Amino acid sequence: MTVITSVLFVFFLFASSIKVLGWQPFIFNTQLAFFKKYGLTRTHMFLVGLIEMTAALLLIASLILNLDLLLILGALSIAFTSIGALFFHFRYDTFKDAVPALITLALSSILLIHQI
Repeated sequence: MTVITSVLFVFFLFASSIKVLGWQPFIFNTQLAFFKKYGLTRTHMFLVGLIEMTAALLLIASLILNLDLLLILGALSIAFTSIGALFFHFRYDTFKDAVPALITLALSSILLIHQI
């Protein structure tokens, strides 16, 4: 479970930092284009980035502090953002655009099921 938690932490810290800070122009502009296509704004992208960043920090804190509650909260946050991403990708995009969200939903679900 530590490997899955670490992979999700790294992925969501990276993705959220781009949404929040815009430090990688190519990925930032690609993500912003998706959000605009969905009828959403830069503010929406920023807020999604904050949720993702919070989730990532909860995951890493769960490893450091060995607290299952933090792991559950982080995994739930990732699952919900992944479901949201799937909704928009399936409505406006192709299946291939939804693959990363499917993978993160599966990984976060594994973490949650393991806690039961």
